[in-house]
Amino acid sequence: MKLLRRICQALLALLCLSAGSQAATLRIASAFDPQTLDPHALALLYHTRVIGQVYESLVNRDADYRLEPALATEWRMTSATSWRLRIRSGVSFHDGSPMTVDDVVFSLQRVMAAPSQRAFQLKGVSAVRKVDESTIDILTEAPDAVLPEKLVFLSIMSKAWAEKHGVQKAQDFNGKQETYAIRNANGTGPYRVTRYEPDVRVVLQRHPQWWGRSDARTGNVDEAQFITIKSDATRLAALSSGEVDLVLDPPFQDVARLKQDSRIALSQMPDIGQQYLTFDQARDELEGSDVKGRNPFKDLRVRQAVYHAINMPVIIDKVLRGQAVPTGAFLSPRVEGSPAELDKRLPFDPARAKALLAQAGYPNGFSVTLDCVNVAWRENVCQAVTAMLTQVGIRTSLRSSPTNQFFPKLSQGTAAFIEYGWTATPDAWASLNGLFRTFDRTGLGTFNAGRYSNPKLDTLIDNIRVEPDLTRRRAMVTTALRLIADDLPYVPLYRRTLNWAYAKKVSLVQWPNDTIELRWVRVK
Repeated sequence: MKLLRRICQALLALLCLSAGSQAATLRIASAFDPQTLDPHALALLYHTRVIGQVYESLVNRDADYRLEPALATEWRMTSATSWRLRIRSGVSFHDGSPMTVDDVVFSLQRVMAAPSQRAFQLKGVSAVRKVDESTIDILTEAPDAVLPEKLVFLSIMSKAWAEKHGVQKAQDFNGKQETYAIRNANGTGPYRVTRYEPDVRVVLQRHPQWWGRSDARTGNVDEAQFITIKSDATRLAALSSGEVDLVLDPPFQDVARLKQDSRIALSQMPDIGQQYLTFDQARDELEGSDVKGRNPFKDLRVRQAVYHAINMPVIIDKVLRGQAVPTGAFLSPRVEGSPAELDKRLPFDPARAKALLAQAGYPNGFSVTLDCVNVAWRENVCQAVTAMLTQVGIRTSLRSSPTNQFFPKLSQGTAAFIEYGWTATPDAWASLNGLFRTFDRTGLGTFNAGRYSNPKLDTLIDNIRVEPDLTRRRAMVTTALRLIADDLPYVPLYRRTLNWAYAKKVSLVQWPNDTIELRWVRVK
């Protein structure tokens, strides 16, 4: 019967393909490499873009960014602290083995175990249990009304494959661990990995037995290549010459020109995420600074001075060429409970910045190093920020690093001063927990790069996680965001306009989290 089912699935895939347009290759260029193929080793946008094509979660999103079933077909609360999920039948991994409930239980337990960087999403889950061959229960320490939101991007792996290759635990990315899962993958997704050359390309091939192949939305991409091209000019030249079909991060200065290019389509959407600066607030002495025995960033007035020193509208106009909006919010207004009134920035006021520094005991300022990833648009913003801070007396040196050096500084909390971005989800808890909760290794504050700690805020974030009433939950989120605005552990900067440039033969769906779903792409 299993063999017959697989033959039927393959025939169905061929029929769907012949009913639509001819199979095609899609070549996607970006400045970033996924860094690893281990689905739980990282929780970064550039990693998710690739991993999400290969591995699937229990829950996914539809074209309108709403939750929809994936490897779980239904879910419901069975008690105040228990969710029951029905697992999809007839799903096969890329190696041909069937996906079982045991694989689901194993994968969620792998997510929760160190050194997984996805553990923060399941904070508060106490156990994952097999009920029968088609059902699991997820038990929580307290009521969790939005648990399904947290299951997106939690990849399901083959237990047998992981055991065979010694990857029962996630790769320790920060520890530079080498494992089989770094360059090899075995998911259930619509595409399987056929080749991974780090910092060069990832090549994906259509998975013929994918369970969703008969969906009317399914596209016709047979092969997809994610190509790493760090140079802005080279990425666009490759698009113009037809060497690539889609650029996920075209240079801001070229967007106006691309709009006028009859050969190119441009898809635009406001980002649900945003960029921040954050400060070391853990060490008593600011590393690498000419101020000894003190850490200026522990003083709210210094953090306010940094904020007042930055002319964000000018940066957006001159550096980002208008392809962003300045923000004073700590989460996008598209996030539940993030009020629009918090989106107003503190005014650009260099005189006020200097006065605040003097009040804090730094009339002559101090020196500091700002860490930034060496991707052109972010590096250019960081250069503008360093110049503005230096003008008010915060003598800032820029240190740009490649992604494999930069991201460990972020997650390990080793930078004195750092710029980075965060892609939020519509529910606020994961963002509040990941960015602002006091750090510990159990999945709290995983991306709290400055190691900021506020016990009152911690209690509020923990209470948000277990609050079942969604109206009260939104009000609690608003309270948390107001507290963060008062404490200023981060300086909010801007939210980008997400621009994707592509050949007009391509049709696709753009999400506000800047990831692409290859399952929906069609190439004429």
